[in-house]
Amino acid sequence: MKRVVVADTSPILYLHLIGEIHVLPALFGEIHLPDAVYQELCHPAAPAALRAWALTAPVWLSVAAAAGVSDPETALLDDGERAAIALAELIHADLVLMDERKGVRVSL
Repeated sequence: MKRVVVADTSPILYLHLIGEIHVLPALFGEIHLPDAVYQELCHPAAPAALRAWALTAPVWLSVAAAAGVSDPETALLDDGERAAIALAELIHADLVLMDERKGVRVSL
């Protein structure tokens, strides 16, 4: 049985930069991104290769809207991290891929 996985921006960015983005579908099947994370991947400040990849996203990448998290602990997190936590709660994710320590602590 595949796990339900939500990703924040950084894990997608770093795996793409080192040419290992293919490990995500191999390990988890489908990866869910909140729309805020998708917008960060497509932002003009993002690396051009990452933007191009995101704009022609693979079929294993699912982008969804996520309501904000009302937990005051999330106030110190960026939009993508808050949205990843919100989406994970909404879809009852088994795992959240995130590299920010504050975000990981809040999501526990």
